[in-house]
Amino acid sequence: MDLSISEQLTYSTVRIECELKTGGTSTGTGFFFNFLEDKTSNTHVPVVVTNKHVIKNASKGKLIITKANEKGEPIDTEHFTLAFDNFESFWRLHPEADVDLCAMPIAPFVNEAQKRGDKLFYIPFTKDLLPTEKHKEELTAIEDVLMIGYPNGIWDSVNNMPIFRKGTTATNPLIDYNGKKEIMIDIAAFPGSSGSPVLIFNEGGYRDKKGNTYMGANRIILLGVLFAGPQATATGEIVMTPNLQRPISVSQIPNNLGLIIKSERIIEMEKLFNQ
Repeated sequence: MDLSISEQLTYSTVRIECELKTGGTSTGTGFFFNFLEDKTSNTHVPVVVTNKHVIKNASKGKLIITKANEKGEPIDTEHFTLAFDNFESFWRLHPEADVDLCAMPIAPFVNEAQKRGDKLFYIPFTKDLLPTEKHKEELTAIEDVLMIGYPNGIWDSVNNMPIFRKGTTATNPLIDYNGKKEIMIDIAAFPGSSGSPVLIFNEGGYRDKKGNTYMGANRIILLGVLFAGPQATATGEIVMTPNLQRPISVSQIPNNLGLIIKSERIIEMEKLFNQ
């Protein structure tokens, strides 16, 4: 395969479709990640990571994954759907209640698809993409970021491709925003983007905080996972008549800001898969 880094990223996420116990449907974003990697034995536990609130109260769910040909290359227009009953029960939740992360092991389903003659194609994130001490020495308060996902459920359904959105950090990524392992980013974040991976993505060069320029170099760092976005409320006027009070009209207006959980918290779920 001859895929650029940005092309590879199009296969890193999966659209999550839920049918809710309360009725109705919802969509969210998940991404592939490898836990418990052992390079000596070449083993790992493949999972999909998303937010707890994405799969909460989901009675049924679907993950749609691109198929691969005999050479292991993606067939963009051919997809395999993993369908689940009691969908919420398949996910393992981050042990801290206020950390909106969960993960689901997918090896059994990938292996079952292969037994049926369907090879699946996806490119997982790994621990190697988490911020290192060297990265932390380079990072500035304002970094370009890339978010991959399915805002409002929007996607390229023919080719099973996500939507890329670009922005910047809105708070210093080295600092815990409001004392939590979170970062605010300046990006348009909508429902459906929940669970999206957020990356520092520099293709062809970047500059560090000391002013050093790395021409031709690529840099990709998994910064965190989107889970929320503040919104302003617009309220209409109240008009009084002798016999009628018109209700207040309320609209939610995105602030074009998103809140992400720092990627180091993903690894805190690894212990859930030791067995």
